[in-house]
Amino acid sequence: MDDSHLSPFAVRYTAAWCSHKAASVAAFYAEAGSLTINDGAPAVGRRAVEAAVQSFMTSYPDLVVKFDRLEPRGDRVLYHWTFIGTNSGPGGTGNAVRIAGFEDWRIGPDGLIEDSQGHYDAQDWDRQVRRQ
Repeated sequence: MDDSHLSPFAVRYTAAWCSHKAASVAAFYAEAGSLTINDGAPAVGRRAVEAAVQSFMTSYPDLVVKFDRLEPRGDRVLYHWTFIGTNSGPGGTGNAVRIAGFEDWRIGPDGLIEDSQGHYDAQDWDRQVRRQ
């Protein structure tokens, strides 16, 4: 995917997150695409990606994702974002979270995400969720 298509793709991807419809986010992934968050077990395939996304949407029902910038890196691109939400889903703490992170994407020939390696500061996330 060339640079002229990446920014509109990222804008649409961000809107999918903000739609609170996990299937809309998963639709940006190739059928066998994968999402790995902070070096955890990868969610492979659209259904697994949808489930991973849904877990965030359930835990943070008011979540907003903001598209910060793209950073092309050869055959990959870094999609930088800011996540804002309140941990008010089932069993939540009621605490607000605001954290920046990025996804390291490999886009396939079909223009969809083949591989996404998501990264954010998990210690900062945990601190915000658990603060008193």
